[in-house]
Parts: sequence; C-alpha cells; structure tokens
Amino acid sequence: MVRTRKSQRPAGREERHSAAWGKRLTMVLFLATGMAFGQRSNNPTASGASGRFFRIAPELSGLLAKAHQGSAKGQTVKVIVQYKQVPSTAHYATMQGRGGRLQSKLHMINGAAFTIPVSALAALEADPEIASVTIDHPMQLMDDYADAASNVSAALNAGYNGAGVGVAVIDSGINDNHPDLWDSTRTHSRVVYHQDFTGTSTTNTSGGRYDLYGHGTHVAGIIGGNGYLSAGRLAGVAPGVSLVDLRALDANGAGSDSTVIAAIQSAIALQHTYNIRVINLSLGRGIPVSYTQDPLCQAVEAAWRSGIVVVVAAGNYGRLSVNGSNGFGTITAPGNDPYVLTVGAMKSMNTYSRTDDQKASYSSKGPTTYDHVVKPDIMADGNAVLSLSAPGATLEAAYPGDLVAGNSGSSDYFRLSGTSMATPVVSGAVALLLQQSNSLSPDQVKARLMKTAYKALPTSSVAWVPHLSRNYTEFSDLFSIGSGYLDVQAALANTDVATATTGSALSPSVVYNPTTGTVSLVNGNSTILPGSVVWGTSVVWGTSVVWGTSVVWGSSVVWGSSMPWSDNTSSAFSVVWGSSTGTGTSASSVVWGSSVSTANGAFTDAGDDEQ
Repeated sequence: MVRTRKSQRPAGREERHSAAWGKRLTMVLFLATGMAFGQRSNNPTASGASGRFFRIAPELSGLLAKAHQGSAKGQTVKVIVQYKQVPSTAHYATMQGRGGRLQSKLHMINGAAFTIPVSALAALEADPEIASVTIDHPMQLMDDYADAASNVSAALNAGYNGAGVGVAVIDSGINDNHPDLWDSTRTHSRVVYHQDFTGTSTTNTSGGRYDLYGHGTHVAGIIGGNGYLSAGRLAGVAPGVSLVDLRALDANGAGSDSTVIAAIQSAIALQHTYNIRVINLSLGRGIPVSYTQDPLCQAVEAAWRSGIVVVVAAGNYGRLSVNGSNGFGTITAPGNDPYVLTVGAMKSMNTYSRTDDQKASYSSKGPTTYDHVVKPDIMADGNAVLSLSAPGATLEAAYPGDLVAGNSGSSDYFRLSGTSMATPVVSGAVALLLQQSNSLSPDQVKARLMKTAYKALPTSSVAWVPHLSRNYTEFSDLFSIGSGYLDVQAALANTDVATATTGSALSPSVVYNPTTGTVSLVNGNSTILPGSVVWGTSVVWGTSVVWGTSVVWGSSVVWGSSMPWSDNTSSAFSVVWGSSTGTGTSASSVVWGSSVSTANGAFTDAGDDEQ
C-alpha cells in the first residue's frame, strides 16, 4: 500500500552526505538460535551410515526418538516441511489428519510451516512425498564517518541517489512517520508498501507504528534516509530509494525461519511492482545443516535467481572463542550461502580517513560451518551508527541514552552497532550501482563490489573493550575481512563486467590439504555450479585481484607469519579443521558444541564500547 503525508516545507540541505553519524552504542542485536556453530566437512542431513536419506533433520533426532518410543504425548514442535513438489490440498489435509496446524505456505521452496505433535514425526519420516523436515528456527534481532570510509559522497555528488530502485527491508518493520523517509515533495513516504508476517499488532499505545522494536527503521535510515531532520548531515547511502517494508520480526525482535522465508517470497512476488532489486537481511541464526539443505538458504537463493541482490549480515559472534577458536567459523545463516553478499563490520575510529579504520572485534569470521565457504564477502562501517529512531519502540524505550535530537528538537536519531548496521550500507551501495547500470545481474554486482573493495587494511589491529576489560587482536586475513572495505566510488568508476550467469560469482570454499599443509580455494561448488566463480582463472577476475595479493597467492591461501592461520598447530586452526582422518584434501572438523547462552552472551556485548 502507498502511504501519503501532508505537505511540509522542506529544509535546505547544507551537506549532501557528511557521514557524521555518531560514535558509540550500548547494545548490539542479532537473530540467534540454539544452534551451535561448528565446522564439518560432510553433510549429516544427506544420508546416514547406510546411505539412507534423512527426511528428518538431525536436529530433530531427539524428538523423533520420543515419537518412536511413544513418550512425546502432548509435545508439539514448529517445523518447515518441504515436499517433492508444491504441496497440494491433499498434502495439507494429510498433515491436518496427523494433528498438524498450518502456519504459512512456503511454495517457493515446495514447503509449508506447521506446528505438529512430536508424535507425528514418525509418520513424516515414513512419508515418501516429503523431502525434508527441519525446525522452524526461532529468531531474535542482531544487532559516522561511514560515508567517508565507503566513498559514498562521490556517488551522491555525481547525481546517484538510488532513485527508481526498490529495496526490500526484511526486519522488524519501518516506521514511515519519520520525515527522513519522505520523498522530495514532502507529501509522500518513500516506504511504498507494508506487509506484516508476524501476526502481531503493528501499533502500540506508546505511539509506535509498523516498527515496534526499532531495528528495522534504523536499518531503513542507513539505506535511504534523506537527512531532512539533520540538515542533510545524517542522510543514508541512497536517499532516493523506494523502501518495501516486509515485517518478519515482532516488538521483541523475534521471528522465525518461516516468517523470513514468507517475507522473501513476498519480495519476489512484488519484484516488478516496486522494482525490487535489493533485499536487506540484517539478521541471522546458527547453522544446523549445510546451506544446501537449509530452507532459509534455499529462499535467498530463489531471490538471487529471480534477479534480486540479497545482502546479509555476517553476524556478531567474532568475540566468541571456544577452545581457542578466536571467533573463526562463526558466520550465521543465511550469510553462509555462497550466492549472497555477506557483510562484516568495520569501525571508523572517529576519523574521516579510512586508512586507520579497523575490523570490529564482534564481526563474525569464516569459514562457514559444514561447507567451509569463504565469508564474509565484504566489509562496511557498522560501529556506533546514528540513524533513524522509531518513537514508541522497544529499543528506544530500553536505551534512551542512545537517542539523539534532530533539528526538530525531538529524539529523531538513535545509535546502534553491529553487522546489522554495516549490511544496509552495502545495500544502499548496491542501489547506487544499479541506478547507474540497471542491467547488472546480482552476480555482476557482487563481483564488482568485491573486486573494487579497498584492500590496504592493516595486517593487524588491537581493540580495547572496556566493559570486558580486555584487548582483542584482529587480523586482515581472508576469513576476517573477505575482499576488503566497501568503496562506492571505485565500484561506480569500474567498467569490468563479470559473467551475468546466475551463480557465476559464488563465494569459493576452502579445503585443507594435510599432506602439504596448505589451505586452498575451491572455485565454485561441485553440487551446484562446478568452476563457476568468475574470478577463478581470468586475469581481470583472478583471486588475487578480488581478495588481494596479501591473502591469496596462486591456489594456496597465504596468511603470512603473523596471521592466526600461519601453522596448523594454532588453536583456531585446529578447532576449525580438526585432525585429518583421510588423505589428500580431506579433513574432518570438530563441532564447537557451544550453547546459545554462551554464544548470545558474547554477541550481546559486542560493540557497545569498543575502542
């Protein structure tokens, strides 16, 4: 639906985009679940020891055992059931007969979300028409000088502001009352559509509207706020974009796989109505299975194949260290999918120059669980970002000290940190690039941004976190900073065009060869598009060009003597790769087994006072 506003006289813009977004924050949020992060070289969902296909995901094995034992009386579980075809009326009737209650239809992935009796799992396991049953994972939210670091002002000065490009924000909603989200006439909101997938109220008695948590409005402002209440100082990256609000998280920042998948499904359906070219996902969760078996990853791949660039937060688990892992292997889903553009967080160090910027210690690191995909893909400033507030929302009420007044004298802006905030910086950059060259495919956009990323980052840096009373040492290795730091000016100036084929810019995987002691890139994934990565062999798109010569040399990943991966006896290396049980490039890996309370505790503290 289109929302209209009463006309108001616009204020002048003294600065187009000065990037003075504030400096610190007291809370970082993120979608988290009870899934442990870990590394495995095989896919336990695909088959058992006998080669039998597992319809029921391993994470449900305990409940399945109860179903077989008849000891699950009265218990229910929320699941996503994927069929071998689009489910029909007969499938829904069968599920109802088993005691299942339909929550949402997810035909994009040949599935649906149900609440079912645990006792019904045995029947689902035996049903030949079912392809897989996975948990409908619960979710919670993740949680400037940013423009200077990303060279955004050059794009705005050249006349690019994202106009005509639609960005779907799948989050906690967007409060479109904020004048920074109006169009140039000050009569209409640029939030052109709202849809709720939570089934909860979209207003409250405190004046909250659409976004009752406060996270989605903040994200929307980073993408496309126009700085109306700050004389242009606090404008977003692409202040001319149209925003599509797909609310998948409630007033407490909670949602589930099915609400996010349903929102992605809607974005695809609305793609041509609102010219949706970008989906922003500042959210994530733990990884229970390979991305090839995860319905959430299948959903983002469907959007990518439809021509939408999906930009996803890497996660805020970079400080989590189990058995000396130093935060490696903590990328969250769906940021683990090789198609999408996964974003990690940098910090500006409160200067306009990017030469002194550093990786934020909370930003999650690769490689990914199960599949060892190289992530993140790119970095952007996400620390202490000042963006739009959502009056009456949960976050603003809980952290009033992070509210900042605009020109109206009210608390129009709010500080937050995290990869959640870095992600919309990249989404806005994608909108600018597509405004300049609207024929670019998602893979071409991803490749262009990665190739042109700023790579002259410090080999290492140290951050002091006062509330944890400790230092964190960060390195500029492949799994920490990906291809480098977003550079919008360089991306717009570049004319190299990668192959447009879907999947041509898959993030590579890495393998460890215990015989030679080398970690090497594998271009493409043999289960999808073998050898498809555009930067695998050509001079223009070679691996050293995309990731930089300091981290990649030939087919072997080179870390340098000071890097944490410099030898395979280091704790981090051993935790991710385990000890070899085979020959050649095979290596078994260990699962961390960290509980959600451990992981979430480390995550929640991220970024609030990092120096």
